[in-house]
Amino acid sequence: MFIDTHVHLNAEQFNEDIEEAIERARQQQVEKMVVVGFDRPTIKRALELAEAYPFIYAVVGWHPVDAIDCTEEDLAWIEELAAHPKVVGIGETGLDYHWDKSPKDIQQEVFRKQIHLAKRVKLPVIIHNRDATEDVLRILREEHAEEIGGVMHCFSGSVESAKESIALNFMISLGGPVTFKNAKKPKQVAEEIELKHLMIETDAPYLAPHPYRGKRNEPSYVPLVAEEIARLKGLPLEEVAEETTKNAINFFKLS
Repeated sequence: MFIDTHVHLNAEQFNEDIEEAIERARQQQVEKMVVVGFDRPTIKRALELAEAYPFIYAVVGWHPVDAIDCTEEDLAWIEELAAHPKVVGIGETGLDYHWDKSPKDIQQEVFRKQIHLAKRVKLPVIIHNRDATEDVLRILREEHAEEIGGVMHCFSGSVESAKESIALNFMISLGGPVTFKNAKKPKQVAEEIELKHLMIETDAPYLAPHPYRGKRNEPSYVPLVAEEIARLKGLPLEEVAEETTKNAINFFKLS
């Protein structure tokens, strides 16, 4: 059994075949999925899916790329939604210095506000980090995010920054990039970080694993991530599946 801990079935890329994509995932023993919303339309859709399927859960938050659009009303709405029984985390939030839509200071402010929000509602925080590792870790330390913990989603950093994240009570989630031939850092993390700190995800429809790289990703591909971790660690696939599933169930308190 596998759990896709970060998927965007709420993205428009799944508008035409959402039921088929879910069914394909189930056929591959992907028993549970966590759908992540990151703005008003995707949050609404994540909740619709969580209400429609007993094995789908939702995470609600505001993406750093769009931090400039985030209002106090949006944050109050997210805090309200956090009481929903199928909402299991706040995010994805964090920092993205690759795109320049939202200035860094605004991203950091919205990030801090969502950490405060997550603490108030006692839910873990799901981190998006692109080209901003130093500032992400600094803000997590300054805001004592270890009190609630969280996930470093689609982790692409070094073993060192993975260990720093774990020390802050964060799980490391690996996605499709761990299967890419040239992805040295994710492969090193998969090899060196203990299984008890790892979860798996697709981030579908983005970042499809090898051999589907460049195509639309979907949750049925999450076993390919587990297979590569198993290969790198020299472990049976069953052990990686069992441990990462257990980690996700315990972390998100999934029923």
